[in-house]
Amino acid sequence: MLLIIGTVRLPPDKLEEAKPVMERMILGSRAEPGCIEYSYAQDVLDPGLIRVTEVWSDRVALDAHFRSAHIQSWRASWPGLGIRDRNLVLYEAGEPKPI
Repeated sequence: MLLIIGTVRLPPDKLEEAKPVMERMILGSRAEPGCIEYSYAQDVLDPGLIRVTEVWSDRVALDAHFRSAHIQSWRASWPGLGIRDRNLVLYEAGEPKPI
């Protein structure tokens, strides 16, 4: 299992404009084979900070995700939305266990 955890930043005044674009990215990603979880969340204390959480079954699924049309469209929207400071980290994890 692969976890991607991180953040992207955009100007807070662009958040409403970015929401439908982010929604398309989230829904497209969640529909992909091997996507276990995919979400963006606005930080409560920092309105321009978006927290990213992704969980993928394996590298094959993640590589297919990186080639998808919706990720290309998402990345193409960044300049117009002022998205910057992308900071994502990939972790390899074992099987999940409830705590």
